[in-house]
Amino acid sequence: MRIYATRRLPGSIMQTMSNRFQGHDFEYNPEDERLPRDVLLEKIRGCHAVMSMLTDRVDEEFFVEAGPQLIVVSNFAVGYDNMVLEDATRHGVYLTNTPDVLTETTADTAWALLMASARRLGEAERFIRSGVWKQFSPSLLLGVDVWGKTLGIFGYGRIGAAVARRAQAFKMRVIYHKRNRLSQEEEVECNLTYVDKDTLLKESDFISIHCPLTAETHHAFGAEEFKTMRRNAVLVNTARGPVVDEDALVHALKHNLLFAAGLDVYEEEPKIHPGLLECENAFLIPHLGSATQDTRDRMAEAVMNNICAALEGRQPPNLLNKMS
Repeated sequence: MRIYATRRLPGSIMQTMSNRFQGHDFEYNPEDERLPRDVLLEKIRGCHAVMSMLTDRVDEEFFVEAGPQLIVVSNFAVGYDNMVLEDATRHGVYLTNTPDVLTETTADTAWALLMASARRLGEAERFIRSGVWKQFSPSLLLGVDVWGKTLGIFGYGRIGAAVARRAQAFKMRVIYHKRNRLSQEEEVECNLTYVDKDTLLKESDFISIHCPLTAETHHAFGAEEFKTMRRNAVLVNTARGPVVDEDALVHALKHNLLFAAGLDVYEEEPKIHPGLLECENAFLIPHLGSATQDTRDRMAEAVMNNICAALEGRQPPNLLNKMS
């Protein structure tokens, strides 16, 4: 069986994969860079299994170029908006992802962004490195409190729930909005209050985005939403960049419609909106949501389990498209 990984993974993961796939023809991109589309399509030809990244478009063209022997494409991510499930199902190809294993790590990242944005830590570090700090000042870089405030969670899945759990330590009121409301028992157990989107915008001191990217959620946060939000509110996005209209976000940050934003993902990633780079009240990190060695090891294990199951004729444990 031919197996191809479209990106080199950190640490000793590639050696672990080579050992796990011993007896198969296993190859991987030796660079930690996205393959150009023409190179990607060339590399996957004749493959039975492919480990893909969010930057790899897995669609009709992908399946046609790979050939009819392709059995499974295993995404090294929990998100799968880079994959067209209908095309895969039509070609009889399993698509899988890596849920659960990165939930807590990504929730930690969301909280790091929330705290850093609230307390202006990006500005503070740049200020101290500039060498201009002379003395303590009671008015220097005043932030906003987190303790006892209202946290709004937009999209309440595994990661949103993990973020909500952490909010209890800060005695926060937690409200949430999602397409399908939780049961009353779940809300009571997690100390949650369901609200519509407009109420979430109006009552939240902090909003953390945790929805998938779909046609419905594309630009779910735009000019009207930022006008509705509180002027001292903080927006955090560790989900997908296009959920936020970055033109509108830049306008909101520059005109004090929001206090700050903490972003891990971007609308045209890795391109960063130049206006965001100009905003001191934007705390920006380069898609690090699951970036710990332990979590990346667990993600790789999930990828390998999905591929091995498919090649052995079993249903992969993290199957996205149900075959008839």
